[in-house]
Amino acid sequence: MNYKKRTISGPGVLVAAAFIGPGTVTVCTITGATYGFTLLWAMVLSIIATIVLQEMAARIGLVTGKGLAGVIRETISNKFFRIFAIGLMLSAIALGNAAYEAGNLSGGVLGIEALGLSGLFKIGGLTLNAWSISLGALAAIILFIGNYKVLEKVLVALVIIMSLAFLITAVMTKPDLLALIKGSFIPSFPDDSLLTIVALIGTTVVPYNLFLHASLVSEKWSGKEDIPAARRDTVVAVILGGLVSMAIIVCAAAIQSGEVKNAADLARSLEPLFGDYARYFIGLGLGAAGLTSAITAPLAAAYVVQGCLGWKPNLKATKFRLVWLTILILGIVFSSVGYSPVEIIQFAQVANGVLLPIIAGYLIWVINKRAVLASHTNTTVQNIISIVIWCVVFILGARTILKVFGVL
Repeated sequence: MNYKKRTISGPGVLVAAAFIGPGTVTVCTITGATYGFTLLWAMVLSIIATIVLQEMAARIGLVTGKGLAGVIRETISNKFFRIFAIGLMLSAIALGNAAYEAGNLSGGVLGIEALGLSGLFKIGGLTLNAWSISLGALAAIILFIGNYKVLEKVLVALVIIMSLAFLITAVMTKPDLLALIKGSFIPSFPDDSLLTIVALIGTTVVPYNLFLHASLVSEKWSGKEDIPAARRDTVVAVILGGLVSMAIIVCAAAIQSGEVKNAADLARSLEPLFGDYARYFIGLGLGAAGLTSAITAPLAAAYVVQGCLGWKPNLKATKFRLVWLTILILGIVFSSVGYSPVEIIQFAQVANGVLLPIIAGYLIWVINKRAVLASHTNTTVQNIISIVIWCVVFILGARTILKVFGVL
């Protein structure tokens, strides 16, 4: 099979691997346990929005041969706005990923511990977790190899494992299909659900994925002639990833009682229905989710810094490696000393949902500049869809800010 023509491979799978992390598992679990199927429509909306925005990011990467951060930096002529944009991207994407990394590794550890494998040990008066260190070291080895094909194959395998684990568990719950379809296509806003809706969108339409995708397409394909292949790759991978997220909501909706705050609680709560099988499926899925995001979050941050500072693209460059290594080390430190990620993960998903309109606005602006993309700018239909998506995420983000400050 021709490597370049495969459909279910490539940057799209890496994007799916990045957004189905412990944060997604946590938010989807809480959503299902709290609201049942009623917020599945928010995931459907998120899937559509992710496909539209990621396709635009991939198109920019293929036509320009550059990452999104670099294109934005070069396209903004006003010095003040250029500095503002670079500062926003560096602080929100690069530094923010360090907090995500702690959650990614801690989530992976939750999955391993759900299988009955404890990694705690003491050095002096300090309790450490060997699994956090081991997952971090494994992520570092995969990233240090600096070979896109190796990275892709590892993440494709992990995404397949993760997808099967959660989808099989969802099927085992025997959901009410009519209620599932209704929840997926009829929007509803239960009491106090706004922050959850924004978190669902923020955990799926991840701003740093736009930067990651635009950079990785050049590693996979040669140029604008591969736009159709990149589009197929994006659609298939994002739909698969979205189905996994919906499967987690379905699993959590099956819980009849008990407090469910994360996937480990979900595994324990499903044991009366399925016995140890639930623990193994959820544990395996969460472990794979943690590792995939532990690899992609530092990588995305390195690409953002590279684009913002104008470095030449090189996965093996010392400066590039230092960026992802710094973020990975911070994640290992916070995770291994017992740093609790759940509330930070939830806050980060909401923050992502608020940040998204700004990054999406930059993306829509760049994609319509003929000086940058020539004949590959958005069509009228693509612009209408992307602007509608922007309006939705802007309104939700604005309402979230007003709610946080007590105005709503």
